[in-house]
Amino acid sequence: MQTAVVGSLGELTYRINLNGFPGNGWAFSYFAEIEEFVAPETRKFKLYIPGLPEVSKPTVDVAENAPGKYRLYQPGFFNVSLPFVLSFAFRKTNDSDRGPILNAFEIYKYVPIDPGSPDAPIMHALASSFAGGHVQGGDPCLPSPWSWVQCTASQPQPRVVSIDLSGKNLTGSIPPELAALPCLAQIRLDNNMLTGPIPDLSAASNLSIIHLENNQLTGRVPSYLSTLPKLTELYLQNNKLSGDIPGALISRGIILNYSGNMHLQAGKQEKRHLIIILSALLGVSLLFAVSICCCVLTRKNIKKNSPEDNLTKPLPAQKLQKSSAPSCEISTETAHPFRLCDLEEATKNFANRIGSGGFGIVYYGKLPDGREIAVKVPTNDSYQGKKQFTNEVSLLSRIHHRNLVAFLGYCHEDGKNILVYEFMMNGTLKEHLHGRDKHITWIQRLEIAEDSAKGIEYLHSGCTPSIIHRDVKTSNILLDKQMRAKVSDFGLSKLVMEESHASTNVRGTLGYLDPQYYISQQLTEKSDIYSFGIILLELISGRPPISTMTFGEHFRNIGPWAKFYYESGDIEAIVDPSISGAGSGYRDVHSIWKIAETAARCIDAEARRRPSMTEVVKEIQEAIALERPPPAREAEGGRRRAASFPASASPGSGAARSHDMVMDSLMRGDDDSSFSDTLLRHPELR
Repeated sequence: MQTAVVGSLGELTYRINLNGFPGNGWAFSYFAEIEEFVAPETRKFKLYIPGLPEVSKPTVDVAENAPGKYRLYQPGFFNVSLPFVLSFAFRKTNDSDRGPILNAFEIYKYVPIDPGSPDAPIMHALASSFAGGHVQGGDPCLPSPWSWVQCTASQPQPRVVSIDLSGKNLTGSIPPELAALPCLAQIRLDNNMLTGPIPDLSAASNLSIIHLENNQLTGRVPSYLSTLPKLTELYLQNNKLSGDIPGALISRGIILNYSGNMHLQAGKQEKRHLIIILSALLGVSLLFAVSICCCVLTRKNIKKNSPEDNLTKPLPAQKLQKSSAPSCEISTETAHPFRLCDLEEATKNFANRIGSGGFGIVYYGKLPDGREIAVKVPTNDSYQGKKQFTNEVSLLSRIHHRNLVAFLGYCHEDGKNILVYEFMMNGTLKEHLHGRDKHITWIQRLEIAEDSAKGIEYLHSGCTPSIIHRDVKTSNILLDKQMRAKVSDFGLSKLVMEESHASTNVRGTLGYLDPQYYISQQLTEKSDIYSFGIILLELISGRPPISTMTFGEHFRNIGPWAKFYYESGDIEAIVDPSISGAGSGYRDVHSIWKIAETAARCIDAEARRRPSMTEVVKEIQEAIALERPPPAREAEGGRRRAASFPASASPGSGAARSHDMVMDSLMRGDDDSSFSDTLLRHPELR
């Protein structure tokens, strides 16, 4: 302990965010004298923690508690309850000649032992059944999965969903224990030396992909495989299987490869059915082709003198591939074309206008089958407007997610470019935040943030190549009748065809536009992250992103204004009054702090320091958990919420503010719930 921070002005003040708290933890501080004293000089000080008087300690006299230079004194607590935002100070006593000293401190959170995966005993038995064993110690899912295992996420007791032991030189038979894994969806045992028959795996009803190729398996192909409800891919090639492939398995239309098995074949009955089906399909295809040719020729005769708009050609296919993300659901179907007369009937000749903007006008409609629709008629007939129309149709006809507004189809007739969406009954988030009647509660705001974050996360992580929205804002977040949020308006969205960024002309909305994107013109997913950070600040404050009156004399934008109060510890200054009261207000101030901290990270000036959308979703879910504690922890949560603390450092002390900056810098480098911080020497504070 040869370095320390010294409060030459008589005080050391800190305010730190404890990731993973509130909760019980282990906290210790370390003091050792490193300066020369002239008798009878003394150094005495006390610890002050606002809101936690029972934790404050008696006077620390370093010379008495640890006599001699570099001798260590380490007082602390083995079990203390700490908040998410911890403010504390060391202040010298009246009879002290020198200010307080601090060499280091440590805080660890007590983490409950997780019960682990229920599949652990089965996985240990399965791994032990192979020669050499593949047990990697501990639980197969927690704290991190074994290298050949994938597990479900966001569950207190995760289950095994995928086993990948491809090319591991496995011998013996396929373990029947696989059938005892109820959530198992993928098995990859290919490229090994496995022998024997395929065991009964019918109990594993979630199996969708099975890879058993390039082994030495024998026996027949089990008939139960045709009854697995979710099976989509089955690979059996290059084994020693024999007999007939079950007819029900062939007729399901799954991806099935059984080549390289000399004595394995499709049954005669199945072959005959296959020939009949292929003949029928060929005949239908020829008839369909002749019909299309007739229609095309007729249309050319009718419109041979009409100029063709380039949008009458097939919309460009921007290829999207399936991702391994569980939420990704990519459709290969094309967009449904609506007739103009049908849309005129559904909207009563475009009579009910429900919205408008730079893109055009939105009308309400109702289809004959009872579905309510929103019909978007762009007013921009320029090349850029047509390009945005084509872009939106191409994207939305291929991506589907419950937190993206459902795209139903399009219409291109008489020079009109019309888009058709599902109708969102409760309008835009902007109307609810900045309209006259603000009535959404804090928990509703958190749920809206989670829904919209998941939609953007899907665009960034659930599609390959990823999609950058480019115009994330409150007016593009729509709410259905249950107040669930969905992201809309993909006219400016862009596929990321390069690895790290896409160079493009700047597009977006003032107030939400990423300054770094504006300066560099280099578009990345982090630009969407910045825009979403602005939305989080709107949800907390209820204020618009730009105002000449709302933010006082020194600020015009919500970002710098909110960060000023957040960094000074005055979170109440930015909270919307409508969520401060009973009924619609927050239950735990830590949820406000967590969202404010996430927003501050999202709008960081350095794009590389901004979190991913997956991290943002996780932070929002943790804030929701603080507002809705589990029933078993309700009493404990109530005690934590009852603790109050001022989160600001003394503004009058230059040393105190400098130490806050030191601590913030140290804390940013550690994302774990336990951490150890050693304070370095700062000559300007000595």
